[in-house]
Amino acid sequence: MSTGVTISSISDYAILGCGSVGYAVAEELVEQGKDVSIIDRDESRVESLRDQDLDAQTADIRESEIAELVADRDVVLILASDVESNKRAVEHIRNNGDTQFIVARASDPVSGDELSELGADIVINPSSVIAESALRALESGELEYNAGKLAELVEETSTRLAIITQDSPDPDSIASAAALQAIADHLGIESDIIYLGDVGHQENRAFVNLLGIDLVQWDEIEDRSIYDTVALVDHATSSEMELPVDIVIDHNETESEFEPEFVDIRPNMSSTSTIMTKYIQEFDMNVSEEVATALLYGIRAETLDFKRDTTPADLTAAAYLYPFANHDTLEQVESPSMSPETLDVLAEAITNRDVQGSHLVSNAGFVRDREALTQAASHLLNLEGVTTTAVFGIADETIFLAGRSKDIRINIGKVLADAYGEIGETAGHSTQASAEIPLGIFTGIEISEDTRDTLLDLTEEAVKRTLFDAMGVEGGSSSEGSNGS
Repeated sequence: MSTGVTISSISDYAILGCGSVGYAVAEELVEQGKDVSIIDRDESRVESLRDQDLDAQTADIRESEIAELVADRDVVLILASDVESNKRAVEHIRNNGDTQFIVARASDPVSGDELSELGADIVINPSSVIAESALRALESGELEYNAGKLAELVEETSTRLAIITQDSPDPDSIASAAALQAIADHLGIESDIIYLGDVGHQENRAFVNLLGIDLVQWDEIEDRSIYDTVALVDHATSSEMELPVDIVIDHNETESEFEPEFVDIRPNMSSTSTIMTKYIQEFDMNVSEEVATALLYGIRAETLDFKRDTTPADLTAAAYLYPFANHDTLEQVESPSMSPETLDVLAEAITNRDVQGSHLVSNAGFVRDREALTQAASHLLNLEGVTTTAVFGIADETIFLAGRSKDIRINIGKVLADAYGEIGETAGHSTQASAEIPLGIFTGIEISEDTRDTLLDLTEEAVKRTLFDAMGVEGGSSSEGSNGS
């Protein structure tokens, strides 16, 4: 708008064509204290508007005189149901050299494009607006229904609620569990957040420690019979626990065979933390600083700080959480100190890197902290010219592999599934993934001091060849490559 003023400071409006849509807009603007002038060619309608103390006059918006009638208005809303009349009105105003901000009503995408070409600043299609409003109402209604059903199920807990995370929980899983625990507490139900694997990644350990989130290791629970309600959050499985599942909340489809009473899986959202934030809002709870910080970090971690697969729902959830979160804590979580073990793994991965084009694969050897592989894969992604990394190592007679990619042409989750899905377990998506492969699949040799070097050589050859082939790298079947030394 040439005047340089913002819409919020504008007070002078003209509405051309005042049917049901125009009247609703006029009523809202007048209520906001705006000066609204209405023009319509229907004399009886204009008379009725005047009876309601509205500023209205009779004129045909298809005629050229309309430009003079609205020349003193900052914003012109052309809202007649006849799109051809709206086109003429836009054309007359622009041909007159006027620079008002014009909002025009269309009937379909084609007429919308035509109105834009004629000079309308914003084009609206009532059918699309109604559809969007209906979908929002549907989503709100579903959330209200689900919240009621979730509350009913949680409140049926007679002893204790078990909230199960991923085996080695990431920030999204931990934050989602903390939110469900807060909801349970709000409903007067005691609960525990339980995991089966370990919290290995340094960033995740810092996350848990700084926020004071109490996680319980499944193997350390003496009396497991106290849990009469079980909830899985963020793609967990209860197969190793042999407990019936009552609740599943996730942003990814699950392949598990259990049949819970309550399921809320939303692939259209990028994080389970986003879903849990919606529930926090629906329950009208006072969200604590710890839970708000955890959920905000869960959303940021899952969307790579809003740079990957971010949806409007993720952004609105983050905006809601932002004022309640501790941003100093977030900064500490995002910059944890690197342990000597992780530094050793990173050094080994750098030394053994094999680069084929923009793809890097590296063998970190025998590792004690397998989570260090994911940090090494992330760090190596910063090397110049490298867009995809995979770092693997051996621990507990298993080959653990972590992959990362910033190449939009590659889905690293699919790459690992294609390479190792039939012989091991894989998980992940387009930018990060992991694989676990039994060592015996490749070697058939037992681990001992005498066989360590042989195992490393055989593993490196087999894993790298298979992975480069899955990446579609020319020459990937060869064990030769450049490590940049």
